[in-house]
Order: sequence, then structure tokens, then C-alpha cells
Amino acid sequence: MDSPARKQPPVSKPPLRLTIWLLVLLAGLGLLARLMPVTASGSEIAYSDLTRELARGNVAGVEINTDERQAGGQFRTPVLIGANTVKQFRVALPFEDPAPLVARLEAQGVPIRAVRPASWLAILLSVLPWLLIGGVWLLVARQTRAVSAGALSFGRAGAKQVSREQPQVTFADVAGADEAKAELQEVIDFLREPSRFQRVGGRLPKGVLLVGPPGTGKTLLARAVAGEAGVAFFSISGSDFVELFVGVGAARVRSLFEQGKANAPCIIFIDELDAVGRQRGVGLTGVHEEREQTLNQLLVELDGFEPAQGVIVLSATNRPDVLDPALLRPGRFDRQVVVELPDVRAREQILAVHARKIRLAENVDLAGIARGTPGLSGADLANLVNEAALFAARRNKDQADRQDFADARDKVMLGIERRSLVLTPEDRQLAAYHEAGHALVNLLIPGLDPVQKVTIVPRGRALGITFSLPEQDRRSYTKAYLLGRLAVAYGGRAAEEIVFGPERVTTGAANDLEQATDLARQMVTRFGMSDALGPITVQDHAELGSLGRDIVQRLEVSPHTAELVDDEVRRLAQDARLRAANLIATNRATLDRLAAALLEHETLERAEVEAILRAAAPARAA
Repeated sequence: MDSPARKQPPVSKPPLRLTIWLLVLLAGLGLLARLMPVTASGSEIAYSDLTRELARGNVAGVEINTDERQAGGQFRTPVLIGANTVKQFRVALPFEDPAPLVARLEAQGVPIRAVRPASWLAILLSVLPWLLIGGVWLLVARQTRAVSAGALSFGRAGAKQVSREQPQVTFADVAGADEAKAELQEVIDFLREPSRFQRVGGRLPKGVLLVGPPGTGKTLLARAVAGEAGVAFFSISGSDFVELFVGVGAARVRSLFEQGKANAPCIIFIDELDAVGRQRGVGLTGVHEEREQTLNQLLVELDGFEPAQGVIVLSATNRPDVLDPALLRPGRFDRQVVVELPDVRAREQILAVHARKIRLAENVDLAGIARGTPGLSGADLANLVNEAALFAARRNKDQADRQDFADARDKVMLGIERRSLVLTPEDRQLAAYHEAGHALVNLLIPGLDPVQKVTIVPRGRALGITFSLPEQDRRSYTKAYLLGRLAVAYGGRAAEEIVFGPERVTTGAANDLEQATDLARQMVTRFGMSDALGPITVQDHAELGSLGRDIVQRLEVSPHTAELVDDEVRRLAQDARLRAANLIATNRATLDRLAAALLEHETLERAEVEAILRAAAPARAA
């Protein structure tokens, strides 16, 4: 049974409805008073009766309404007219010009007063001040209420709550991540049957930290745990705690845990924990008062409740290395669940889950798509399925077929085609030889991933792309494989130099050089693949500023070792460049054929590239 949520103190509200009705009443009374004619009271008599009594001198006073041709007044002594005794009277004038009546009244010495009904402008001017006063009062009252409500809610946590009655996400909606599901199953069992664990004295961790790259489904897993357990789910981002004013974040942490305890059993999910849980005492200033107070309060709250209360704290981050050690000690987030990028089997399952939401053609091979999308996260695969459906809709199809998925994969992994970008013949020829150089080196070195597609159609910021994919997911890489990747990266620049000469090389190899340099540095500093340095790692340590940026880069090595690192990186790059150049020079005819085919067809698939290679019978690298 749900526990009642803690009620917030009521906010005093001005009686706005009462004020509005009061203003309407005042305006109506003013309008009625202005419209009501003065001669409306008294008995109706004939004009002949008025002239007769006027001749007798029995008229005490008259009020004449010139616009409505009416008159009213009173007799000196009551007069019997018909069956009624009349003291006050009103009479309709039988003429428009009241001058004759006025002359007779003046002759008798009767007091005369002229009456005119109020105009709409006069009515508006009489009511407008009341309306202005009321409008100003309402505006002030509304602003006062907003300020009061904001002041009282400034320290409340803005957590999004998913109650038990709302549609729930379950493990059936989360494909792959079998190990993570198994780890989280204990949390579900505890929330369902806490007595089973308490009976043997078991204590479940208070906090569970989901760690993994972006897009791997950490938030979805947290919601699935709540759905499987059938409990309330509170979700908030770590950045929602950090505010300009010191102390607000700590107040929001307290408010969040109060909400959780009031709705126990429940799950509190803090996304992007690194936004508030970074290590204390880093940066130039060494302190960030608001963030550190918020972190301290989070640590206190984690210590301040028992798992028996039925509150489990789940959190997610893709930067566990920057978290404060106090968060990860036993008793807090002492259990870490790794959510890695999906393998080929998990990718097929994820594609099947998202493919249920669209109309799928029979020729779509989800297993083949899964094999051709290594390195994609669950979010990337969901986007791929959606892009395939959009391609089918743009082509007026009723179902997404194999071609739609192939185009969607290219768009997600390579970027969108830029057909509107018109290249000059010289640029097209340079791009063709550049991509042919990449493809040729990749094909000639054994053990590398096969080339799937070569194109000189601009995609994204690239004028051409050579796309290769592994036959199966790789978990580790050999030194020979990495040296081959280095040579492929320099294949485009080497082809430009051999075909057009060193003076006509272009800036098209900028990204290739950047990737090659980074890979060579990792081989030397991280993978221990340098003969000069031996099997050691050389790590960089970055000083983080108050905004989380890298301010100072320092090496915990001697200057001589740093110089050796630079020399080894340069040597690996030069060897890879020479290796690529030798392969291209030896197989120049094959390079020309590949470039000519690209200029003719713009895009070559794997079978076409391999057919050109077989026809040329090139000299392969050892």
C-alpha cells in the first residue's frame, strides 16, 4: 500500500476569484446607475392631464429628458386620475421640441430641470478607474503568490516520478545486457520480497552504479528495474542539484530522499552522477563550494537510511574515473554494474525490439545488419531502425526493406550524403586516388578488416570514405593488426604523393594523420608495443579546472622518457607511411583501376573492389 506523500506547507493565495467578482459587481452597479433615467419613478399619466394640472397651478416641479421625449415630476397636491391617486408622475411628450411646454412651465413659475442619459464614453470613463485599480491589485497579488511559491519550492528536488499505475518499462523492453540484468535481479528480488533477505541477515547495497558508454541503455535498465519490481521511480539528473546559490543543491538532495522515503518502496535514479560527484579538491582553486556541499549531503543521505526502508539508489555515469572515492566505498555505491556496448547477438536482439515498432519487409536480415554494425550502441541501433522507416516513407513504401536499412546504416555510421556538393574534375580525381590508396593498402595487408564500401560521394565533412568492417567483434588487437591500420591511414596521402607528386598533396589527409598519430601514441604509451621503451605504460595526468576542463597536462616521467615517446611515435608513423607507399608503388596498375572505377561509378561495394583486385593479381604484403 502506498504511503502518503509528505505534504508541503500551504502557500497563502490571495482571493483572486473574490476580487474578480467584486470588480464585476462594482462595474455593473456603476453602469446601472449611469443608465437609470431620473424620470423612471412615478405613475404614467397622459399629456392632457399634465396640461390640466399645470393650468390649475398644481405642478410643483418638472424634469425633462430631451433625448427620450419624456418628462417627470410631482404635483403639489395628490390628484385622482382614473382609479389612482398620483403624487409623482411621468409623461411621454407628443413632440420633439419641448419649447412650448417649457414656455408654459415658465409662465406658471414651475422649476424646470433638464436630464440627459449618460453616453457610453461617460460610462466607460466612470468604470475605467475601478478596472485599473483592480487590474493593478490582481497583478501585484499574482506576482506575490509566484514569489512566495518560488521561495518555498527553491530547494525542492525537481525529480520526475513514474508511479506504479503508469505504463512500466520491463526487462522485455531491454534487449542484450544479460549480465547487467542478472546483477540487477537481486535488487528486484529485494524490493519484491525483502523478508527473504532479512531472514538470513543479508544486506543489499544501498547504491548501485551503472557504468558504461553513452547510449548503452543505463537509464532504460534503471526504469526496467522499477517496472519489474512494481515500485515508484524517481528520476533526476546530477546537474539538477548544482545551482548558483550555495546550499540549494544540498536542500534538493534532502528533498529527494524525503520523497523517496515517503513513497517507499521505490527507486531513486540519479543520471549523470559525475556532474555532482566529481572528486573534491581538484582544479586550480581546489574547491567548488556549491558542488562539494551537494556531494557531502548526498554522502550523508546515503548513510542515513537503511535498505530495510525499501529505498534503492541507482545511478549512471560514463565517467567513473572522475567520481569521488567516498561515493564508491562500501555502504554507498559499492556495487558497480558494467553496461558495455552490445555484441553481435545483443545487437540482433536490440534491432528486433525496435523493429517491432515499424512495418518490416520479409527481405530484411536483422542478423546481417547486426554483423555490419560493430561498435554501435543501443541508442544508435534504435536510430538506425527509425532512419530506415523514414527512408521507406520518403520512397512511398508500405514497409522498410533491405535497401532502406542499408541506406540507414550508411547514414548513421558514415554520415549523410552531400549530393548537392559539386566537385571539380580535379577534386574528384584527387578523392578517387586518395580513397583507392586506402582501399588498396587495406586489401593488400593480411589480417585486416575487409573493405565493405569505397565511395567518393561526400558524406559529412569527408569528400570520400573507405569503409571496412570486421567479420566478427574484436575484443583485443594484435600489434600486426595495429601496424596494418597505421599503414591504411597513410594510404591516402601516399597515393596522392605517388600519383600527383609531393607538391600537390592536399589537406584531405588531415583526419587520417590525426587518427594515425593518436593510434601510434597509444601503442607506445598504453599498449607497451615499443621496442625502445619496452612493456611499460606512460600515462598523462590532467589537472581539472573548476569548470571541468583540462588546464594543465603533466607527465610523471623523465624528460628522456618523454623524448623517447616522441621518437617512437614518429618512427611508427614513418614506417607506416613507407609501408603504404611501397605497396602502392608496387601495385600502381591496381590503384589506377580502382580510381577509374570510382570515377565511373562513384561507389564500389565489397564484391566489386575484390573483383578488381583479383583481376589485377597484385603483390600482397607479407
